[in-house]
Order: sequence, then structure tokens, then C-alpha cells
Amino acid sequence: MEKAVREFERLLGIMDELREKCPWDREQTLESLRKLTIEETYELGDAILKNDLQEIKKELGDIMLHIVFYAKIGREQNAFDMGDVLHAINEKLIYRHPHVFGDVNVADSREVIENWEDLKLKEKGRDKKVLSGVPVAMPALVKANRIQEKASGVGFDWEYKEQVWDKVKEEITELSTEIERMDPDKTEAEFGDLFFAMVNAARLYGVDPEAALERTNIKFINRFNYLESQTMAKGKSLHDMSLAEMDVIWEEAKGHPGC
Repeated sequence: MEKAVREFERLLGIMDELREKCPWDREQTLESLRKLTIEETYELGDAILKNDLQEIKKELGDIMLHIVFYAKIGREQNAFDMGDVLHAINEKLIYRHPHVFGDVNVADSREVIENWEDLKLKEKGRDKKVLSGVPVAMPALVKANRIQEKASGVGFDWEYKEQVWDKVKEEITELSTEIERMDPDKTEAEFGDLFFAMVNAARLYGVDPEAALERTNIKFINRFNYLESQTMAKGKSLHDMSLAEMDVIWEEAKGHPGC
């Protein structure tokens, strides 16, 4: 703990120096840092998916730097400082965990989530809308999962998780109908409904849909890279290959390490 406090104070001092003496750091604003923060968050996500602990440590440091940077700008504008930021999150955690810091009893993590959402609605200054806290700019897949989590937190959910598959089948049928009708707008809408239902199914079965899809993305990339490299090794181009020929190599890729 002493090391953490010492290094955090050192980081605050370094930020003061950078803001005063570095031309680039001095030019930064809340808005200019935003896109960089998003990039750093994705890099942390990549490291977590790879389970690369050293890279996770590095990316956490980058995000910590951004937090300190925002707090420094907030202090310059007399809006808030790092002490205010830390005080606010400490108070929020205590308030939203009455089962730890108070006398509320909970049976399981689901009740913790339900209490958390209920307490958020009671906080001063909120507009008391369950979904109001979902960021508009959040990527659609992540947003769908968060929307469903919040709705579930106030009891709006399937009674049994198995019931979600009826909804999935219903959406597939409706999508097939619109495809047959060749209505582009309604087809897009039905694809969205099907995606939303599948995200819901993933949530109910304890699967992170973003992580699951990224896992498949990586698998496809590795197998396609194998297909391409094997094709090039034979002196050919993918453009010159038939689908049947590519399928043979694709099946080989499935048994190749890393694919």
C-alpha cells in the first residue's frame, strides 16, 4: 500500500511537470484526450483477451495516466481535482454496497445488482430513468448487453433463461420473412432484433458477447492467414483458387496450432 501511495503521488508530480513544461501535454484538452482514452481502453481490452498480465499492467498504467490528466485539467478549470474524483468514487462505492458497509442482507450477486440499480435511481440529480446511464456513443454490441443488464437489474427479464430461445427462433422466422419479401429496411431491422436476442441469450448463459465475438474474429483471422500463407507457398493467389480448393486448406487450418 505504501508503494502504491508513493508512486501515485509521484505520478501526480510528473503530470504537474508535463503540463507546465511539455508543449504537447500543455496543449491537451478534455476533448483531445477523449479519443486517445478510448484507444487505450481498447488496448487494455486486447491485453485482457490475450491474458497477457504484463501487457495488462502496462495498459492500466496508460489509463491511469489519462485519469490523472483529466483531473489535472479539471483542477486548472477550478471544477474538480484528483481528491474530488477519489472522494466521489469512495462515497459511491460505500453508498451502493449497503450489504458491506451497512446492515442490508443479500442472498446472492443478483440481489447485489438489483440493489445497485435501485440505489442509482435514488441518487440525487439523476433523472430516475433506468437506461439513462447507458452512453449513447457506446458500441452497439456492448450497449445491447448493458441495456439488458440494466433492465434485468430492475426485474425485467425472462423467468427462466431457456425461454430466450423461443425469442431467438421467433426473430429468425421474422428475418427470413423479410428477406423473402426483399425489403431492405425491414430486413435490417429484423437483423437488429435477432442480434439483440442473441446478446440476451449470451448474457443469460453467462457469456460476454463482445468477448465471444472477438474470439471468433481472432479464430477466423488466424485460419484465413493460414489459408493465404499456404496458397502463397504454392505460388498461387487466392483469386486463382476455387472455393473447393480454399475449403481444403481451410479444413487443414482447423487442426493447425493457433487456429
